[in-house]
Order: sequence, then C-alpha cells, then structure tokens
Amino acid sequence: MQTDLPQSHMRSNSLEITGNILAVAYQTQKVGQQPAGFELFDISTPEKPKSISFTDCSGAHSRGVHQLWFCDGQYVHLAAGAPDFKPTHELDDQFYRIFDVRNPSRPTEVGRWWMPGTREGDNEAPPERHQKPALDKGFRAHNTNVYPERPDRCYLGYIDGGMFVMDISDKAHPKPICRWDNSPPYTGFTHTVLPLFERNLLVVTDESTNNNAADWPKLVWLLDIRDEKHPVPISTCPMPPVDAYSSRGGRFGAHNIHENTPSPYCWHSDQIVIGTFFNGGLRAYDISNAYQPKEVAAFVPPAPALSPVGAIQLNDVFVDEREIVYTVDRFTGGLYILEMDF
Repeated sequence: MQTDLPQSHMRSNSLEITGNILAVAYQTQKVGQQPAGFELFDISTPEKPKSISFTDCSGAHSRGVHQLWFCDGQYVHLAAGAPDFKPTHELDDQFYRIFDVRNPSRPTEVGRWWMPGTREGDNEAPPERHQKPALDKGFRAHNTNVYPERPDRCYLGYIDGGMFVMDISDKAHPKPICRWDNSPPYTGFTHTVLPLFERNLLVVTDESTNNNAADWPKLVWLLDIRDEKHPVPISTCPMPPVDAYSSRGGRFGAHNIHENTPSPYCWHSDQIVIGTFFNGGLRAYDISNAYQPKEVAAFVPPAPALSPVGAIQLNDVFVDEREIVYTVDRFTGGLYILEMDF
C-alpha cells in the first residue's frame, strides 16, 4: 500500500506503528505552509488505512513535524514546531513536544521543552551560533527516542545543541538531566541518541549535511553513562579514510543507525551498531569492546542511475527480527534488502 502526500511542498520524514495505529509526520519546505503536523491512521486492515485524526502543528514560524516516536500506544514524542513558538533564530524552529494519544481521535499536548534561549521571550540569551554559516544548522530537536526500559527518559538529539537526556517522569514538565555537546571543536548536528541500557552506554550519531565532506568528521560516538549526569565519550566507530570518499560526490559521514525500536518485528542488539554513511554506504560495527569498536561489514553499492550527486547516498537503515537489513538511498537509488551474514 502506498499513499500520496497531499502537497508537493511537504515530506513525510518519519513514521511509527504501535498495534493497529500508524503515526505519520508531515513537514513542509517553508514555514507557514500547510498541512504540517502529524496524522494517526487505523491500519487494522493494512491495505486500507483510515485516518483517525490530524494534529496541526503549522504556523508562521513552523514547518510542522520532522520526526516522531510512537512505541507505547500512549504518547507521541515529536521534534516539531508550533503556531505559538517564535524562535530567536529562524533555524531554531523545532523543539520537543509530547502528545497524549490514548484517545487517538483527540491527541492532546501534555508537555514541551526547548533549549533555553531559542524562543523569543526567554530569560536566557540565544546560544552562540557556529562561526561558519555553512555549518550553522540550528539549535533544534531532531530525534526524540523513548524506550520501555526507561519510560521516564527521553534521549534527545538537538542538532547544534548536542544531545540531552531528559527526565520525563512528569510529562508536563520535561527537564534535562545532562547535556553532551562535541561542537566546537567538531561541526555540530547531533542526530540520534541510542541507549544500551544493560551496558550503561549511549550511541550518539552526528549527521553529515554538507557535500564533499566539507563538514568532516561526522562520527558515531560511544559514551559511558554510568553516571547519568556526566556522560563521557570513550570511543568512536572507525571510518574509512576521508580522502577515499570526499571526491565521490554527495555527503560522506554518519547519519542514521538502527535504533533498536521496541517492536517484536525489530532486531535488537547491544553488541552491533549498524549505520548509514551516505556515499560511505552501510557499515556495521562490533562494539563488544566499547573502547575499541571494529568494523565487521560494509555495503557500498555503485552510483544509482540519474543520481543528482553521482554517488550512492544511503540514508536510513532498519533490521527486522529475521536479521534482514533494509536500507534506502536518499535520491534515486531506491531500497536495498540485504541478509545479515556476520
């Protein structure tokens, strides 16, 4: 089953399924455009999804919802704008929002949090921008991961703000427990925060956003979080030489990883990290020794036909419970389906 987006100026960047409910994010190209928000569908008959409700997040300073997380059937966690949120800088238009969807026909916002200084009227000064304009991507929420092992925590990637571990035991008043930021001296854009609970580790990814490795290095980091208030970086996953990929075209560096989504249809591991690296393809790392991750597999397909950058740009990855790996190209390459054999 495939559906069409209602407008050409929007994208559906994120979706999640819990039971028979599908949550879909809608983000527009520019602020003020519509529709922008998230929609819930009844997929009890998968080939005939029925809309249950649409939550409008559009506004004069909002592009809607970039990412959502919906895994417990009760709350949708969003990286989103809002009609009543005016950022101090146009790039800071997304923040963390929590919606109660236990009545899916009437989603209700129950909490929100933004990095202090990013909203007009805040008591704190706006954060200092990255000095190079091409590397200023915004202080805004990106990934909002919440896991059943710790339902009172949100693991929040905040782009140029680094990452936050949030206490959401009181969802009306989320509050940060810690912040870790590698930039400067690195080049920003914290993307995903994946907790490995039994090992007291966080896997934190950057995102490459500039072509020809102009924002190098963009890495996958391992953090020791035995002391939750004081995360400590202990290693990064090794990357191939930048010179081997910087001239291939498009982006090169970290992006998405398999996130151990809490679903019976998802493969789970705290020993292997699998991620996409744009023209660096798909790569898997053995992190059984967290101080010395090792690459154990790689898949770098040739440039797809008609690619605007002339190179593969693997963008996202998911591994199902059978250890079948699905990865997609950012532009024209489509879907690749692989079998894990390591």
